[in-house]
Amino acid sequence: MCGIIGILGHDYVAQDVYDGMVTLQHRGQDAAGIVTYNGKFHLRKGLGLVKDVFHTRHMKRLMGYAGIGHTRYGTTGVGSIDEAQPFIGPSPFGVALVHNGNLFNATELREEIFEKDQRLVNSSSDGEVLLNMFTKSLARQGVTSISPENIWKAVESVYARSKGAYSVVGYIAKFGMFAFRDPHGIRPLLFGKRTVGLTTDYIFSSESVTLDILGFELIKDIGPGEAVYIDEKTREVHMKKVMPKRHIPCIFEYIYFARPDSLLNGISVYKSRMRMGERLAKQIKRAKLDIDVVMPVPDSSRSAAMAVADALDLRYREGLVKNRYIGRTFIMPGQEIRKKSIRYKLNPMKLEIEGKNILLVDDSIVRGNTSRQIVEMVRAAGAKKVYFSSYSPPVVSPCLYGVDIPTHAELIAANASIEDVRKFMGADALFYGSTDDAVESCMKGNPEVKDMCMACFDGKYKTGDIDEEVLKKNSDMRISDKACDVFGDEIELDGEADGQLNLI
Repeated sequence: MCGIIGILGHDYVAQDVYDGMVTLQHRGQDAAGIVTYNGKFHLRKGLGLVKDVFHTRHMKRLMGYAGIGHTRYGTTGVGSIDEAQPFIGPSPFGVALVHNGNLFNATELREEIFEKDQRLVNSSSDGEVLLNMFTKSLARQGVTSISPENIWKAVESVYARSKGAYSVVGYIAKFGMFAFRDPHGIRPLLFGKRTVGLTTDYIFSSESVTLDILGFELIKDIGPGEAVYIDEKTREVHMKKVMPKRHIPCIFEYIYFARPDSLLNGISVYKSRMRMGERLAKQIKRAKLDIDVVMPVPDSSRSAAMAVADALDLRYREGLVKNRYIGRTFIMPGQEIRKKSIRYKLNPMKLEIEGKNILLVDDSIVRGNTSRQIVEMVRAAGAKKVYFSSYSPPVVSPCLYGVDIPTHAELIAANASIEDVRKFMGADALFYGSTDDAVESCMKGNPEVKDMCMACFDGKYKTGDIDEEVLKKNSDMRISDKACDVFGDEIELDGEADGQLNLI
């Protein structure tokens, strides 16, 4: 689950791309990259946060009227500059590309691209796989210039070969910017414009908050299986539904990943979480517990926790203070890093906790270790009772669509009853939201959305191409990746000493 952005402007766009990436930093903190174009490509990417990868000297060199950017959330190849996006293909014409999502047949595609297309994919990133498929299709068409029909054929080729969920933004040197979304529209992608005087700039982004902050007007969410191409000479916008299938946007976007001030698929993330909290409160009320105060586990659970407190007519208090300079622990690479970071990330306020029965509200319980440490912290701060609630349902199945929930073995709810999970966490009571409550809370925001991907909660992979054999291959691959990552600190990176890459 990464953050992607593309801007086709008229002047220097790197600052807007940078600012847009900052609004998407919550979607990925493993690496960041920008490529711009002004007659040639200028690339800067590196490991770490946006603010750490880009300094003034880099921004001055990122010249151009077109730019794309990426904040990386690693599911494979963690800790290597080779996996950082954007990627650039030299032919035809020169194509730069970023993506958000996951291809669960990427291993087979890499082999196919090498053996049949005679191209080497030099990383484990699905973005490079997508780039090679797209540019190979353009090359096969024998184009001497680019038309919308060329783009549609290339996108159709990607759809035909790829399995998974993804949104893509790319730029073809001297011709224009393109974007497309997987046939089921699982991963988000929005399209907007900004008119200043006689000029109009265009933007693609993973979330609407980017458009808000940069002053762009939302045109639409890119639809499932839809592609957009903007001719940079005429500034004409072309759209086509290349391969639309049943729309099943990812529900985990609304539960955890997206910012609360974003609208995805016409649905407010904030309102969705509020509705989930209201429904969760009904379940808690039936338990007839003696609760003194409702506390969120910051940050994503705040809106749901406020709804729970209102529905139960209880006090809402901030009892866990977050260090905003520590990243989101769920998306950190490696369980040991997650375990170490949680204590630095959250500090309990004894004044608000001591002597009280506390109801904690969190967005989800995935592996269980973070939740257990939070319960221990609150109890150590003097709570009489600690009740824990998750407004999402139990996470019981791996996600092969871009969320780092890779194997059944890592998911506590997949291998234990709710009572066993409660005991493991050390909570006095444990509550989960239901799948019906979660999906209805989201779809209420837009009646045109008729279904959602909830595979991590119900084990139903609605793309229709995932079975036990695919799950087993994915699990084996992820276990192998984690074994390799143990030696990540020993890797020496080519290029700058800080593990960054420039092509300027």
